Amino acid sequence: MDVKKMKIQTGVKCMGTLFAAGVLVSCSTLPERSVVQLNAASGATLTSCTDWVDALKLPDTRIESSALVSAGALRLGAQGMPEHCLVKGRMHERKGSDGRDYALAFEMRLPMVWNGRFYYQGNGGLDGSVQAAIGALGGGPLTGALMQGFAVISSDAGHSGPQTTVFGLEPQARLDYGYQAVEKLTPMAKQLIRGAYGKGPDRSYIGGCSNGGRHAMVAAARLGDQYDGYLVGAPGYRLPYAALAQIWGAQQWAPLATPGATVKNPLNPSGTLPDLSSAFTPQERMTVAKAILDKCDALDGAKDGMVQATQACQAAFNLKTDVATCTGGRQGSCLTLAQKDVVDRVFNGAHTAQGQRIYAGFPYDTGMAGANWGTWKFIDSLIRDPLAIGTIFSVPPSPLKPLEENVSQRLAMFSATNDTYRESGWSLMTPPGQDNPTNLAALRERGAKVVMYNGVSDAIFSAEDTRQWVERVSKAGLNPGSDFARYFPVPGMNHCSMGPAADQFDLLGPLVQWVEQGVAPQAVVASVRGAGNPGGVNTELPADWSAQRTRPLCAYPTVAIYKGSGSLEDARSFVCK
Repeated sequence: MDVKKMKIQTGVKCMGTLFAAGVLVSCSTLPERSVVQLNAASGATLTSCTDWVDALKLPDTRIESSALVSAGALRLGAQGMPEHCLVKGRMHERKGSDGRDYALAFEMRLPMVWNGRFYYQGNGGLDGSVQAAIGALGGGPLTGALMQGFAVISSDAGHSGPQTTVFGLEPQARLDYGYQAVEKLTPMAKQLIRGAYGKGPDRSYIGGCSNGGRHAMVAAARLGDQYDGYLVGAPGYRLPYAALAQIWGAQQWAPLATPGATVKNPLNPSGTLPDLSSAFTPQERMTVAKAILDKCDALDGAKDGMVQATQACQAAFNLKTDVATCTGGRQGSCLTLAQKDVVDRVFNGAHTAQGQRIYAGFPYDTGMAGANWGTWKFIDSLIRDPLAIGTIFSVPPSPLKPLEENVSQRLAMFSATNDTYRESGWSLMTPPGQDNPTNLAALRERGAKVVMYNGVSDAIFSAEDTRQWVERVSKAGLNPGSDFARYFPVPGMNHCSMGPAADQFDLLGPLVQWVEQGVAPQAVVASVRGAGNPGGVNTELPADWSAQRTRPLCAYPTVAIYKGSGSLEDARSFVCK
């Protein structure tokens, strides 16, 4: 391994001048320590998309096609992708125990001018389809790994059908979805890169949001010698527990919902679901969001419609006293005592009837009024989460009725095994050691880095759960001075994007600088997606914000504090401390 010892500044204290890739570099004098510093990648060029393909000898792999994609033919926002080769193939084609055909379908995009780096694109949701291998970054992305010169792979994780969980009944398909797809695709992709460019990647990165963030954390725990940088967004790293917490949440909302009220089932156009949103309507959620702003907006030094001081806000805001209590009927501008009890219970986090915590709580934040928040809490908790729990996470697989499910009994099924399913749902879906991540010591010692982000208003994978993982890494002694893992909360953002937030950002560039140059990211500039934004307009932005508002995303535990002067629309008016 090409490494060198460097004295680098660690710790997170302030930010100063704008650096490359939107990184604001710290201006304080910080303590120094010796850490392993990986060397920078060096690139190569590709002259053909066909000459080298026939010479490939890839085990258990069939290349289906290889074709040249001209510059600009594939676009991201307003920008065209560079000229590249698109290689499509399948690994481990087989007949499943259920009689269905299975394979690891993939595509790789290899730029003609390559930067010497490999990027594994972890896809979200249930996988099941090969998303374009472009490595898109942030909400309404304007850039991506392919655009930056990476060779990028994307896969379906071993099954087809992004809206179905039936693959969870097939034991090997379960394993591929859980972690084996990454294990199998990684060495193949590196071998393919070597065949194309005459050299393997000097540096390898993996990233994604939601389930893609889970893939990245699984790779950190299981493939610590294969990747140098991990970009982890809103990670469902405890996905079975998070899904069960949604079921539990649905059971809390149901008694408050309007009897007989229904909404359309998005997975079955002819079917309906109970309208759980009637328990906590969009207008009522907006009322609570406004109360949070009234209490917490100024904690960061500026009344700008954004709550940057998340942790301080949790201590300051009290739902029972800071939101009006309805004295008559529900009017949208108040909550009943019963509503306050349920909302507070849900935000405090799911528990079994015996008091065992199932999943982390959720921070109070302004994004709860977002449509994405409501969909996860009131729709997906009745359809997507029960399907995944019943067919993928449980042993034996068994359907469930979410509003009637005994969550304590279901919790036990996550750790069960039998002769057919020899690995539990918990084991196959979660990164080993997530509760005490001492197993990441070797990863840290060889110079790898982890950059994480999470919407503070994420309704499914809690920002608090991500924060607690970072704290456990520090408690294990693996993150002195934040020299291994850094976490960037995104105030107001829902699941991976949207909400009243600056959700357009690039954390891959800063991760590369940290891995290869020793420049640790202290803060990264993020933009809102107002009118005319080439990445797509975020329709949930307040009308009084500038369409070009920027904010620094600050490395936890620092927060963006207003300097006391300068435009409230400009990140340069804020300092991370």
